[in-house]
Amino acid sequence: MAGHSQYSNIMHRKGRQDAKRAKIFTKIGREITVAAKQGGGDPAMNPRLRAAILWGREENMPNDRIKKAIDSATGAGADDNYEEIRYEGYGPGGVAVIVDALTNNRNRTAGDVRPAFSKYGGNLGESNSVSFMFDRLGMIIYPAKTASADAMFEAAVECGADNCESTAEFHEINCQPNDFAAVRDALEEKFGAAEKSALVWKPNVMAEVTEEQAQSVLKLIDVLEDNDDVQSVTTNLELSEEMMERLLA
Repeated sequence: MAGHSQYSNIMHRKGRQDAKRAKIFTKIGREITVAAKQGGGDPAMNPRLRAAILWGREENMPNDRIKKAIDSATGAGADDNYEEIRYEGYGPGGVAVIVDALTNNRNRTAGDVRPAFSKYGGNLGESNSVSFMFDRLGMIIYPAKTASADAMFEAAVECGADNCESTAEFHEINCQPNDFAAVRDALEEKFGAAEKSALVWKPNVMAEVTEEQAQSVLKLIDVLEDNDDVQSVTTNLELSEEMMERLLA
């Protein structure tokens, strides 16, 4: 695969996320509840809920917790009105950072996010201050063994995807956000469940930094991801394989 891979970035973070299993379940549960409130509790009729449930299963979230999160959309947790907020800013070395959050207290979340940027040499910007450096896309991942690169590319395009890039490890299919549910469902009908599927911010320009700056960016990401209100953190940080191995060792 030429250039940056959003999935590679996800995999690089996975080891750190595994140590935060309880927090991940909290984030997934919140996403499931919001999705169910907005589109109903039937995953077959609610693409966002289907994606959230898939996220839960990817992280081995127990089925009873998934069901509880759906039930809370109309049951005991119905009074928790979560708001979707996006923060944008710059980390050390001019690395662009997008933080997506679900919160029931905007002031609390802002009071956590802004100091995190300041502490690690960054600064929080205005809305749309860095999003122009990213494309909002649907991303669907299959292991390379699922099909040949040519077969997966052909199937992806037939399903309405914009592109399919393949490596020796996996196929990454990208599509427009409005086409995400239809493309994912069509591919799953042909190849079975995807290894990963989500709406993501994919950088269209990368930021190369020094190793010291990269360390600070990774610390900023860790602090932000540790916040229960933060659902995802995306950057355009470019790391060489050698630097990545040293930093994540």
